[in-house]
Amino acid sequence: MATALRDEVAGALTERREFFRTAGVHREDGSYVVERRNAESTGNASVFESFEAFERLYDRLPETFDAETLSRAGITGSRRHMIVRHFVEHPGFDCELDSRNPLRGRKNAETPTDRDEPQPRTVSAD
Repeated sequence: MATALRDEVAGALTERREFFRTAGVHREDGSYVVERRNAESTGNASVFESFEAFERLYDRLPETFDAETLSRAGITGSRRHMIVRHFVEHPGFDCELDSRNPLRGRKNAETPTDRDEPQPRTVSAD
């Protein structure tokens, strides 16, 4: 019961969208957090000033990119792989998985025009 209440309160303050391996959280303060889905620690998250800042990171990436590319952008550790996966999983980015080993994303020719997303999650009081 306490977990359900905590989830409801968190849902009121943020908008969370879950994907296969990652999740994106739009916080009330305007920041955007990319995290591993179902992760318990903050070591599995990267916080961006805003969703627009996250979009700018994507826009600066080359046509194909990997963890090393993200390291040059200042993202460290396993977060680099998480960010690659999030770009691939998030429907607002015209990107697909180019290689699993090494993990590499590839931008598609067309750039999506509608990245405005968050769809708030629904929390039931069961």
